[in-house]
Amino acid sequence: MRLSLRFLIPLALVLGLVAYAVVPLANRMMVSWFVNDLDLRSKIIAEAVDNYLLEVSPNKSQLVITAKVQNFFKRVMLDERVYALGFCDATGQKLLFKTDKFPQIISCEPVGTETHVTEVLDQPRGPLHIAYHVVRGTGSVLGELVLIHDMSFVQSRSAATRLYIMYFFAALAAIIAIITVLIAQMSLRGWESGLRSLLRGEGLFKPFSPTGAPRELQPIVKDLRDLIRDLETDRRLRDESQITWNARTLKELLHKELAGDEVIVVSNREPYLNYFGEDGTIQTQTPAAGPVTALEPIMRACSGTWIAHGGGAADHETVDARDHLRIPPDHPRYTLRRVWLTPEEEKGYYYGFANEGLWPLCHIAHVRPTFRSDDWEQYVRVNEKFAKVVAQEAKTRDPVILVQDYHFALLPRILRRHLPQATIIMFWHIPWPNPESFGICPWGQEVLDGLLGSNIVGFHTRFHCLNFMETMDRFVECRVDREHSTISYRRKLTAVNHYPISIEFPGRLMRQATPVPEARAQIRNRYALPADCRIGIGVDRFDYTKGIMEKFLAVERLLELSPEWIGRFSFIQIAAPTRTRIEEYTEFSNETSSLAQRINAKFAHTGVPPIILLAEHHEAEDILDHYRAADLCFVNSLHDGMNLVAKEFVAARDDERGALILSQFTGAARDLPEALIVNPYHIDQCAQELHRALTMPESEQRDRLRSMRGVLKEFNVFRWAGRMLIDAARVRQRNRFLARVAATPWYSSFLPK
Repeated sequence: MRLSLRFLIPLALVLGLVAYAVVPLANRMMVSWFVNDLDLRSKIIAEAVDNYLLEVSPNKSQLVITAKVQNFFKRVMLDERVYALGFCDATGQKLLFKTDKFPQIISCEPVGTETHVTEVLDQPRGPLHIAYHVVRGTGSVLGELVLIHDMSFVQSRSAATRLYIMYFFAALAAIIAIITVLIAQMSLRGWESGLRSLLRGEGLFKPFSPTGAPRELQPIVKDLRDLIRDLETDRRLRDESQITWNARTLKELLHKELAGDEVIVVSNREPYLNYFGEDGTIQTQTPAAGPVTALEPIMRACSGTWIAHGGGAADHETVDARDHLRIPPDHPRYTLRRVWLTPEEEKGYYYGFANEGLWPLCHIAHVRPTFRSDDWEQYVRVNEKFAKVVAQEAKTRDPVILVQDYHFALLPRILRRHLPQATIIMFWHIPWPNPESFGICPWGQEVLDGLLGSNIVGFHTRFHCLNFMETMDRFVECRVDREHSTISYRRKLTAVNHYPISIEFPGRLMRQATPVPEARAQIRNRYALPADCRIGIGVDRFDYTKGIMEKFLAVERLLELSPEWIGRFSFIQIAAPTRTRIEEYTEFSNETSSLAQRINAKFAHTGVPPIILLAEHHEAEDILDHYRAADLCFVNSLHDGMNLVAKEFVAARDDERGALILSQFTGAARDLPEALIVNPYHIDQCAQELHRALTMPESEQRDRLRSMRGVLKEFNVFRWAGRMLIDAARVRQRNRFLARVAATPWYSSFLPK
């Protein structure tokens, strides 16, 4: 009996703690369901009110609250769940009508673009569900309906649910205790040895397994973990389907899921750099980089800290004494902390190991990786330097840290020493190679160990996630769970998820975009192109992985196969210089320029250059004008993680005209299948698709672009960040729960001495 109690009491405590964690989750789920139900009820009532008010005042710019309207509002109040009702004027500032119970604390909200906004207000007598609905007439706003539901019934139902759950776990504890005592003693040790051990009073538990739980409880632990994963997956899918993702939504998510927790972004490239203009004044430039393009709108929304290498010539002159700078320059929203590197560090860390080693290793672009011991030492030193800066900037013990890209493969593990309670998300923006290719890296073990310091490792595609897990399984002593996409290493779990990156949609620049006809006229005048000349556009960094030479060869082949386009088609290639200190990039730049000159000389008799190569940086506003002026956009990467140029072109074409030609070796090809998908190595196929794009009917252009713009609207950059932050919130909740469990005396008593 004493032995049974010794097992029963701890098990009951375990299940009690589990119940303690599950009950709030169930309660939140119930509240969420009821809120969604009240949202739907509010919309139905609001639509009924809309129809009635439009009949009463169809031609008025502002509704007058007549006795007839008041009587209709009182009939709405006959619904037993409706607590109060009010009606505001068209400006959303003055309350024109309210029922008797309308709370004094609730006021009108300024009329916005959204027609239906809801919130829940806690009151002493119980929570209230408030719905604001904009009532629109013919070309104008009539007013704003404020509909309040009583949610006190939710509390009574939640209390009953909690009671049933506690009864369930109490019964479950008793049943599991009895069955496990009998099976553990009689089956695992044998009937005879089990009886003898019971008579001798020996302990029931064997040494702990690597996961920290008794081996006898492993089946139960696994079932509980699977249940928690299923609940989390179901909730995340439900949350995503019900959210309209924008900057406001992301900010609300941070306060709801992360309780306003600190967010820190770490990247090599800074979002804004400063340089000296020709007149000696300090100018600001936005670097051409996919991660910067994606992360900048997120930091505007969450107001965190961005830590990056200060590489601009005038960067030192613009920071304060702590190397801080508030950005964006026009309307500061967040803080940039610049980190300074010596020439030796930059050469070894950035140009050496990162871009002569890891970059070609991860890209299938037929450039041999170069690994040097000196470069590796600088890479380690710079990762440690950034870790110290992150620790200095962290205002809390458990910030959410978003580490960006292959420049910081070691950073998660180093950060784990400085900030053991931090939630670290490592997002790898470039492809991840197969295990055979990765095995080339001399310091592969250290790179993999560094990445597994993260709570979450993210990639653009599921294919890259699978490559990563295969690599871990091949080279690291760990347990890879492919079903749940997790890696267990050093008694810690790392989730491996795919988060397809996207852009802000609609973007801020589109609010002041040049009209398409005007943009076309400006671009044709700038490059002296005739009015009937069709324009293609390519926007890339001057990198050998972007397939720029293959694009030029495809343009040449187009003019050979379809000579009617000679003198009537010109391809503009914007290529921002990058990594000019690396020999492969210098050689590639020279070869590409020579190829463009050869093709232009071949067709020089027309006076219209087939290729216009612009090897210089262009600001985002100028690139937007090129997108809007072009008849097609050609994205031809030989291997790419995502490639946001394709999505930027689609977002820029609000006129639903133009065609997108997209390499099959980009992550974007999975998100935008309506594009013309090509193999960049198949020059004839690319030429044929160029011809198809130039001759595509407007109706087909519209259908394709409308579908792709719908994808961007639903899966924008805020959803990309929101999914990662939701997963980070789940990790933080789980870790805090496990920390509370580990701190209990009964748990500590079972740990090996």
